[in-house]
Order: sequence, then C-alpha cells, then structure tokens
Amino acid sequence: MENLYIVIPAYNEEETISTVARQWHQIVENISSDSRLVIVNDGSKDHTLEILQKLQKQLPQLVTLSKPNGGHGPAVLYGYHYALKHNADYIFQTDSDGQTLPEEFPPFWNLRHDFSAIIGHRDHRQDGISRVFVTKVLKIILLLIFKVRVPDANAPFRLMSHSMLKKHIQKIPKNYNLPNVMLSVMFLKNKDSVAFLPITFRPRQGGKNSINLRKITKIGLQAIRDFRTLRNNI
Repeated sequence: MENLYIVIPAYNEEETISTVARQWHQIVENISSDSRLVIVNDGSKDHTLEILQKLQKQLPQLVTLSKPNGGHGPAVLYGYHYALKHNADYIFQTDSDGQTLPEEFPPFWNLRHDFSAIIGHRDHRQDGISRVFVTKVLKIILLLIFKVRVPDANAPFRLMSHSMLKKHIQKIPKNYNLPNVMLSVMFLKNKDSVAFLPITFRPRQGGKNSINLRKITKIGLQAIRDFRTLRNNI
C-alpha cells in the first residue's frame, strides 16, 4: 500500500495550528496507517510547539519536528528531507495558516500515477493584491531567466512522487529560501510529467503574516541572484 507524508512548516501559528493539524491528519489517516502528517515548527516564539506536542497524544500519525528559525523555505526542505529519509512514497506540502482546503486534495491524489508532480494553481488569490503582484512578477522573472512558463511556481499545495523529489532536491542548497520555486522550474526544465490544478486560496485564517513588503523585496532581490547561480545546475 502506498503511503503519503504531508509536510507543513509552521511559525507562530498558535491560532490556526490545531485546526489545520486536525484537518490534514484526517487526510493521512484515510490514505494508510503508515502515512504521516509532518509539521515542522520553525522556531516559533508563541505556543505553536506546545500545542503540537499536546496534539500528538490525540493524533497518532502526527510527527512534530522542531528546528531553529530559518524561514519558510528551509523549514519546507527540512520536512522534505525527513519524508524522503523515511521512505515516503508521495510527499505533499501545504502551509499552516489555513489558506488551503484539505477537501481539494483528493483530485491531486487521484492523479498520482499519471503525473510525477501535481501542483496547485492559485488563479484567484484572496490574500491581498501585493501577493498577487509578487506572483506575477515571479512568473516573468522565471520566464526571463529559465525560459519556462510556470503558472504558479511557489504554490503551497503540491504532491510529488518520492523519485521526482529525490532527483531534484539534491541540487537545492540546504537553507535555500524558495525551494518550491526551484523545484517547479526543475520539473519543467527537465520535461518531467507535471500537472497544474486550480485551487482555492483563502485569506489567512489567523495569526499575523511574518512577511511584509520590505521582506518580500529583499527576498526577491536575493532570489534573482540565486536563480542566476542555480541556472547552471539544472
């Protein structure tokens, strides 16, 4: 029987983490007994870790990992490497702020034998015009640097096979800020079998966004430099 590891990074999500964990735990329970919900606590300063530790007594397939704060990207990579090390057949990633819907997962799972990766496409984002703008700018930058058209390179709703993720993740630095973006680019550059499905993307369901426009600009400038460096490795 195939198993699934769902990877969710979390930073200061005490308002949403219990609901999100319970919702996504139901998904892994329905897949198989050896599937896991892996939530990576990225050095939260609130009660996120304590809540997760209590939830582990109620949710038997929940795994809580904790690491020093390093940002969303490194936390995602931390979870990916854990899933690969534990021989996950399929790895799915989403976020801990409640913006994505677990009920939209089944169509992704049903396509797992047809594609090596199925990635969400947030064609109607509800999290602010600045985020929509950033997504469109990123799309243009990736086209200019890598010559690929990616509908939504950084969507936190993606299902990947073990072999696909293992093949490409080795080329990504350990603490890289935008691993999902680079994975999307690598999939398309290597002409792997990838599908993009539309998903709902709601406003944040609680807590505060840790990324502001200033941080986005800083990350964006660094990303362009990193893209140029990594371009020769893919």
